[in-house]
Amino acid sequence: MNRFEATDELAAGGPPTFYSVAQVARMFGMSSMTLYRAIAAGGFPAVRIRGRLIVPARAVEAMVKAAMTEQTVVDAAAWVPEGVSGR
Repeated sequence: MNRFEATDELAAGGPPTFYSVAQVARMFGMSSMTLYRAIAAGGFPAVRIRGRLIVPARAVEAMVKAAMTEQTVVDAAAWVPEGVSGR
């Protein structure tokens, strides 16, 4: 398989690798603009491809798992590599 071919999991309708900012905002019950601001401030993980921002599904899943396991509020900024900002 070359790097441009879909994996079997994706081809079979498996879980997404990335979510759009709008999808994550809906999941978390906030506006897209609030999430864009958090990403720009380096407080939420995202990947920029040209001008588009996408959110790694693994980061979202890890945040949810940590909140459930620790039964507390988690800081999304903990999933952003140090020194990285949204711009």
